[in-house]
Amino acid sequence: ALHQRGIEATVFEAAREIRPLGVGINLLPHSVRILCALGLQDDLAASAIETAELAYFNRHGQAIWAEPRGRAAGYDFPQFSVHRGELQLLLQRVARERLGPERVICGHALADFETVGHGVIARFVRRGEHVPDHLHRGRALIGADGIHSRVRAQLHPGEGPPHYAGRMLWRALSRGPRFLTGRSMIRAGHQDQKFVCYPLASAVEQDGGTSLINWIAELAVPGETPPPQDWSRRVDASAFREPFADWRFEWLDVPALIDAADAIYENPLADRDPLEHWGAGPVSLLGDAAHPMFPIGSNGASQAILDADALADALAHATQVEPALRAYEDRRRGPTSQIVLANRQNGPERVMQLAEDRAPGGFERIEDVIPRCELEEIAASYKAIAGFAPEQVNTRDG
Repeated sequence: ALHQRGIEATVFEAAREIRPLGVGINLLPHSVRILCALGLQDDLAASAIETAELAYFNRHGQAIWAEPRGRAAGYDFPQFSVHRGELQLLLQRVARERLGPERVICGHALADFETVGHGVIARFVRRGEHVPDHLHRGRALIGADGIHSRVRAQLHPGEGPPHYAGRMLWRALSRGPRFLTGRSMIRAGHQDQKFVCYPLASAVEQDGGTSLINWIAELAVPGETPPPQDWSRRVDASAFREPFADWRFEWLDVPALIDAADAIYENPLADRDPLEHWGAGPVSLLGDAAHPMFPIGSNGASQAILDADALADALAHATQVEPALRAYEDRRRGPTSQIVLANRQNGPERVMQLAEDRAPGGFERIEDVIPRCELEEIAASYKAIAGFAPEQVNTRDG
């Protein structure tokens, strides 16, 4: 985005090599709009599947609420479900092509930084090599280094660890039968026990009536915040499978999906409190470094993409860096803080908790439990908060 606006940028990546690791990720239409403007639509479409439906169910597999998504809902842009690793490799390839390979530098983990004059000096440590620290100077430093951000820690010392919600997530990919529309994202259960899944697409996964399916199992696991090194541990299904053993619905066999996974990764459900300001001087934050949020409503990656576009716009329309960074923060800090707080209240997934609270044994008709107007209001209000109501996206006001 910076390159598109004529601004030189260098990317420093802590990992020595970018590999196609991880599981699925969902990109909402307002973020896809930005990626399309960067010329990435064809590449995304080749490696992703267009999500056409979002559906919520109770723990008995009974339908609570369903709505069309992406172009099926009247958006001008699709909603994509894609393998996180494939998306990362695509972005890395395009960044190297456009910025130049010398401007995407791997194996450099940030140690600290200091502001000097009208710029910043950042000190990096080369992972796995016993060599002196590397110093790099620039006009601005943007910390896009995640929920455990070193940039954020230096800007906001004493903040402490992330806020752990007392719930654990287990993520994996499994091959399984297509379900519902074949392009549906489903969420089943309630706050303390939930299962989310949706299909991904690539050249080898769409044959014989099966798909590669991304899934997330979630359970209440009270306790203290796990240490950072335990935030993506590989675990055995026995750590969480038993509570889902009878989740066999007519349209989805949850235990079978869990058993079909080759690798399962454990992550705590965590976020951080919204900040009163993100950065200072020529330094600011972006994405999870600025506003880590619960993975509810498919907003984490999408909001980071919106950040990047807003940052590039602010720098392109200003003559000085520091006022541009404050303008960027003013534009993005309020909306993302709202999403963080809304996600703590389960965002649009509130419909699942309402169904559990009001009809824990199930229901004959969802309308007898939650009036349709209440369901519609919950869905519409979250879209407005997160900036992806159709009118916001299609008129470019999101």
